[in-house]
Amino acid sequence: MTTSDPNPGERITNVQVGDDSLIVDLADGRTISVPLAWYPRLLGASPAERSNWHISSGGFGIHWPDLDEDLSSSGLLRGSPAAGQRRGAI
Repeated sequence: MTTSDPNPGERITNVQVGDDSLIVDLADGRTISVPLAWYPRLLGASPAERSNWHISSGGFGIHWPDLDEDLSSSGLLRGSPAAGQRRGAI
């Protein structure tokens, strides 16, 4: 399987987790907003657990150590909900 090099503009610069949405800012100026319902671990987490994140995977991922949750900028850009979740399922 061949993978392409990540686009430097897709590097994550900031993350905000609200009560019902995940907002991710990218280096190229784009902002991705997705429903938190797509990520049950984040949806069911406490505000403290949601706010304990760090940028991982060379700047292209987000890791929540308290939740064992990892998301990537490429997955967010594709609109990929967590396994078992459907788009539009809120």
